[in-house]
Amino acid sequence: MRAPGSGTKRVLVVGGSQSGQLDRILDRIVAPLHCSSAVEVDRWRLDGFDRYPFPWGFWEFLDAFPESVQQDAPPLRTIPAQADDYDLIVLGYQVWFLSPSLPVTAFLESPQAQRLLAGKPVVAVAACRNMWMAAWQKLRTRLEAIGARVIDHVVLVDQGPTLATFITTPRWLLTGRRDPLWGMPAAGVSDAEIKATERFGKALCVALSEDREQGASPLLTGLGAVKVEPRLALSERAGARAFSVWSRIVRAAGKAGQRRRRPVLFLFVTYLVLAIVTIVPLSLALQSLLAPLLRKRFERIRAEFEAPSGSGTERIQSHV
Repeated sequence: MRAPGSGTKRVLVVGGSQSGQLDRILDRIVAPLHCSSAVEVDRWRLDGFDRYPFPWGFWEFLDAFPESVQQDAPPLRTIPAQADDYDLIVLGYQVWFLSPSLPVTAFLESPQAQRLLAGKPVVAVAACRNMWMAAWQKLRTRLEAIGARVIDHVVLVDQGPTLATFITTPRWLLTGRRDPLWGMPAAGVSDAEIKATERFGKALCVALSEDREQGASPLLTGLGAVKVEPRLALSERAGARAFSVWSRIVRAAGKAGQRRRRPVLFLFVTYLVLAIVTIVPLSLALQSLLAPLLRKRFERIRAEFEAPSGSGTERIQSHV
C-alpha cells in the first residue's frame, strides 16, 4: 500500500508472451517509471504461458483455437500478491485467433484481478499481427464489465504487409525463426519500434506526477498509440463469425488436448488457408475499388478503434 502522505504512485504491469516480445515492450514502456522516485512498479508475468511452449507444435497451436475464441481459459495456478491497491495498471495482451490470449483471459476471470481492476485506470498494450480489432472488442468488454476504466490503448503490429505476415508470423510461432524470408520483412514488431515505446512511459510518468490518471481523459494522445487500417476490420468481422462457428464444431468433437479433435482441426486449417489465399485478397481488392463509397464507414471504424488514445503524433518529439 502507498505510504500515507508520501505521494508515491503504485503501478502494476501485467502480461507476458511465449516469445518474450511483449515482455520486451512492457519493460521498455515502464523503464522511465523506474527512474522516478515517486513511482513504484510491480511487474507480474502471467504463468499461464508455460502451458503453450514456444515455438508451438502444429497440433498444439491449432488446439488452442476453440478455447481462445470461446474465451474458455484454464485457471491460473498462481497470481502474485505483492499489493492490493494500485493507482494505474498497464495490461499487456496478445491476440490468439482474433481473441485475447488464454492467459490474459484467465487473469481477467480471476477474483483477484477483478478486485484489483475495479474502478482503476488501465492502459492496455497489444503486440500482435495487424488484425487485432476483434480481440480488442472482447478485451474491452471484459474490462468494462469488471469496472475498469480503460483510459489508453497502445497497439504495436508486426512489420511487413498484411499478406506477408500470413506467412512470416506462423513461421515464427511454429519454428521460432523470425528472420526475413523471400524478401519479406522479419516477423514481429521491429526493434526500432520497440525501443521507441519508451515515449509512452515518459508520458505516463509526467501524467502520474500531475494526478491525471485520476481523470477520464487519455494520457497518451499525440504519441501515435494506435493506427487503424479500416479495411482489415471488415475482414476481421467475417473471420470472427467463421471462427465462432468453427470453434463450436471443434469443441463438439472433443475436449482440449484430445486427439479426436484433430480431423476437425485439419478441416478448419484447410478452410483457413483457402480463406487467406482467396477471400482475404479479394476482400481487400474489392474494398480498394469501393473506397469512395465506403469512406464514411471507414471513418467510423477508424474513430471507434483508435479511441481513446488516437493515432496523432504531435507530442512524439517532446517525449523522445
